[in-house]
Amino acid sequence: MKTGYVYIITNHTNTTLYTGVTSDLYQCIKEHRNKRYSASFSSRYNLYKLVYIEGFLMIEDAIAREKQIKAGSRSKKVKLIESINPNWKDLYFEIEEYL
Repeated sequence: MKTGYVYIITNHTNTTLYTGVTSDLYQCIKEHRNKRYSASFSSRYNLYKLVYIEGFLMIEDAIAREKQIKAGSRSKKVKLIESINPNWKDLYFEIEEYL
């Protein structure tokens, strides 16, 4: 059984949001921060700040949740972020708490 994580990243002004899913949260966020894929959405819009994390026991559940979040409006995503991270702090340095 493979675990999964849904995450939301943004830029330094919190104007653009990206919702993703991964089974290796630390590696995935490190790749976003280092712009490993230069043509990706996160690289083009300088998205590196991890503002939301949600963990699941099964990757399939994480994928379903990602689709649900992506289908929602920006205001719903903002409320979701602020429910666990009201100050939009970068959670990258706290990833181990979520693993």
